[in-house]
Amino acid sequence: MLNLPANPKQHLIIFTRYPEPGKTKTRLIPVLGTVGAANLQREMTEYTIFQVEELQKAMDISVEVRFAGGDSQLMQDWLGLDLLYQSQGEGDLGLRMARSLFDAFQSGTKKVIIIGTDCPGLNAQILATAFEKLHAFDLVLGPALDGGYYLIGLRQPILELFVNIEWGTAQVFQKTVDIAQKLNLLHVNLLPLADVDRPEDLRIWEQALAEVIEK
Repeated sequence: MLNLPANPKQHLIIFTRYPEPGKTKTRLIPVLGTVGAANLQREMTEYTIFQVEELQKAMDISVEVRFAGGDSQLMQDWLGLDLLYQSQGEGDLGLRMARSLFDAFQSGTKKVIIIGTDCPGLNAQILATAFEKLHAFDLVLGPALDGGYYLIGLRQPILELFVNIEWGTAQVFQKTVDIAQKLNLLHVNLLPLADVDRPEDLRIWEQALAEVIEK
């Protein structure tokens, strides 16, 4: 069980990977090299953390980083001591997400949202909207343009949403919606956004950086 702050009602889980060259953003290594791909992973994670910090200025939430690769000490050295770190553990993405949700709800939280770090369009405002939607809906999904999703939010751990899904395919979002409908879950979708996974996606990241610089 996690040691979350006292009575956390809203909990955000960030899934990311320690930026070790050759182990992350592998589909971008042909154009960026191993170090360049790892640097992109580092930058995108830090960008996501920045958006979360902006959210925390406006909303009382607890934040946890579920990481793959590296270890807790490396994560703390990288992102600081103010975050809670937990290994994603074994299993496919569905099992790892389900585990993180189960742990959070076991610790007493009422609303849990999971995000990744691949979507530069995901900002504090969208995250705030997602938490607000959980007042009225059982399930909140942020559809990604590649057929997956960049955000999932729940008010209870519904493990059926994370099994029998081919992760990393273009059917992930629709399959999740189908399961939700079979379970009679009241669900709502956020704005569709683009992930940065392939060489042709790099312009999305460059555009996001340009907008930050303009601000």
